[in-house]
Order: sequence, then structure tokens, then C-alpha cells
Amino acid sequence: QVQLVESGGGLVQAGGSLRLSCAASGRIFSSYAMGWFRQAPGKEREFLAAIIRGGGSTRYADSVKGRFTISRDNTRNMGYLQMNSLKPEDTAVYYCNTDPPIRTVWGQGAQVTVSS
Repeated sequence: QVQLVESGGGLVQAGGSLRLSCAASGRIFSSYAMGWFRQAPGKEREFLAAIIRGGGSTRYADSVKGRFTISRDNTRNMGYLQMNSLKPEDTAVYYCNTDPPIRTVWGQGAQVTVSS
């Protein structure tokens, strides 16, 4: 099974940008489609973006479409989420996982806080 660790979170002002990274280990990373998810305080975890195994096709939630970009580098076993035009409502813990997600793969996530 693959193991995933998120990094790159932090505090940013509204309108700013952050790039999250997802480091994969274990089973071959390129065997899985990958997704990014987030959970805000008091809310359910929600899907944000996904990218197929080879990286050629992506899909996004309407809430982030046009602002966030998912990518991956299978040669480095890495996934990324570029987040632009951040809004206070983007404040949440961000997670990477397979797509669809595997319950036992959820990691600690990366906190993203957007100040107004």
C-alpha cells in the first residue's frame, strides 16, 4: 500500500498562493490516481482535485476550479497542489490520497490558513 505525506501548508493573506506537496512511498506511486481533499473546522472532508495515474487528465471541484492546479511527478513519487487566489474560506487541513481515497492512507494533512 502507498503511504503519503503532505507538506507546504502555512499562513497566507487572501489573494496569495501556496504550493502543497505530497510525498509518496510504499507501492508504486504511478499505479494510483491521486486526489487532494480538505477538511475545514466543523465540516465534512471534501474533494478538491484529482489526476489520473499518467497525469494527463485532471478534474476539480467547482469551488477551486480555475484557482487550484493539481500535478504529479511520477519520477519523484510526488504530487502537488498549486493554490492561487486563496480566500479565507479555503482555510482547512489539506490531505492527499489516492482517488478514490483509501481509508487507511489518510495522513496528518497540511494546515492552510488564509487571513482576510
